[in-house]
Amino acid sequence: MPDFTHVLIASHGTPGAQAAEQSALAWCRAGGRLSHLVVVPDLWSGMMGDDWLNNASTRDTYGKYVEGELQREIDLHVERLRAQTAAAGIAYEYKVMFGKPTACLLEYERERAPDLVVIGTPRPKGQLGLRSRMHPERLGGELMAPLLVIPYPR
Repeated sequence: MPDFTHVLIASHGTPGAQAAEQSALAWCRAGGRLSHLVVVPDLWSGMMGDDWLNNASTRDTYGKYVEGELQREIDLHVERLRAQTAAAGIAYEYKVMFGKPTACLLEYERERAPDLVVIGTPRPKGQLGLRSRMHPERLGGELMAPLLVIPYPR
């Protein structure tokens, strides 16, 4: 298996994303660097528009709750991946971006200039979860680095 000095992984902690993380770690050489992108999809902003959030105090309380939950999930995800990279002798950095996943990945890839970009495939039909996804067909034509798409684990 070839090894790369700098691998970029876009992942958010789901089983499919974790499969992509393991592949990214396997493809990144010891002494290399893993750049980790976590995207908070912009569809979360719509969560604040529900009619039952009928006053500013309720909206503020709910917004802080959602923000806190997202931050806790991201912190756990980052710490798990940080421990794995440290054990493999790989430097680790991460960035959290808010927006459309494909656009965020393209921006981060240009910023970090990796040797390889790794993502997971979309969640299979029937699997519960958010339907916010990357668009590999767009990425393939716009990324500067090779793209490796890892299948969802069986």
